[in-house]
Amino acid sequence: MDVQERLDELNVLVEDAKSMPLSASCVVNRSQVLDLIEEIRQMLPESVHRADELLADREAVVQDGRREADRILERARTEADKMVSEHEVYLAAVAEAEALRRETLSDTSRMRQETDDFIDAKLASFEITLQKTLQTVDRGRERIRSQMYEDLAPVGGDEFFDGAAEPERRDY
Repeated sequence: MDVQERLDELNVLVEDAKSMPLSASCVVNRSQVLDLIEEIRQMLPESVHRADELLADREAVVQDGRREADRILERARTEADKMVSEHEVYLAAVAEAEALRRETLSDTSRMRQETDDFIDAKLASFEITLQKTLQTVDRGRERIRSQMYEDLAPVGGDEFFDGAAEPERRDY
């Protein structure tokens, strides 16, 4: 039995005791009351000790809870810092990628323009060379034609050709 049950028993003993006429007093069995009080006294230190243990356990549980809450908060802060840091790294990587993309587009455009200019210069040079070659070919053909007519001209007065008109020139 615990202290509460013993106190309830003492209470019943007093309530059931014989009342004294014209008084609030009652007659109780002294030996029963004293035995109950002694049992309560002996139980009380054990109950108080258990209550102290419960309070100490309660404090330990509260302290453990606080420590666990602190650990959770610290982990949350660390994770939040890590996420912010990772996000900042991500943003920096995105910015770097965008800068690299712009630089690449600029370099590509510049290289394309340089290539176009180079090809245009080479084509212009080739055109000049080709024109000179065509002029040389034209002059060569003209010489061949003029020499051909000289070879065909009569040497020493052929009568057959004397009255004839000069042959017509053809451009081949």
